[in-house]
Amino acid sequence: MSRHQKRVASPRSWPIARKIHTWVAKSKPGPHSAKGSIPLVVVVRDLLGLVDNSREAKRILHEGGVLVDGKARKDQNFPVGIFDVISVPALDTNYRLLSDARGRFNLHQLEAGEARKLCRIENKTILKGGKMQLNLNDGTNILAEGDYTTGSSVILSIPDKEIADVIEFKEGNLAMVVGGSHSGEVGTIKEIEVVKSSRPNRVIISGKEDFETTVDHVFMIGRDKPAIKLGALI
Repeated sequence: MSRHQKRVASPRSWPIARKIHTWVAKSKPGPHSAKGSIPLVVVVRDLLGLVDNSREAKRILHEGGVLVDGKARKDQNFPVGIFDVISVPALDTNYRLLSDARGRFNLHQLEAGEARKLCRIENKTILKGGKMQLNLNDGTNILAEGDYTTGSSVILSIPDKEIADVIEFKEGNLAMVVGGSHSGEVGTIKEIEVVKSSRPNRVIISGKEDFETTVDHVFMIGRDKPAIKLGALI
């Protein structure tokens, strides 16, 4: 499989120049889909602006100079997705990858103590012995005890990934839309409509105005206020 693609064909969520150069790195299979992620080398070069070219970016990554969710990632094609935390230890800085109202990725710098990871519970698995495993949107699997519902969000500490808080998927809580025509919008869940077919359930969200989206585009972010910092989105 090719590790590069033409810039003009890259996802519109990538905030890169498309006509200056011909090629750009391609996200490899990993914790996020190719469409819903951006390669780490592009984050280092184009979003962080730490280097001028991919050769310099590769050198920084090879030396373990950039962490994703608290773990050094040396593969330039590693897929970075929504709410991932990117850290640069040499500069003592942390950033959270977000999506703006145009559906384009951007980085929000975090203050000390804010480097926590927000993940959505995609489904649950009951393991041998009756233990429950939470399967999260970024591929993380966590053993947990208690009552957890699919669609809820968990806030994880970094890098040990211990559950610090749970935000339930229910009416009245705050959500952020991470796909579709309302990508980047934040509002309160007004109604959850269960669709009795193979189509995804619908969610009505109240923000600047009421709008409807599918449940797979909804990410719980807080109760009466966001549990994490969202930069200019709030």
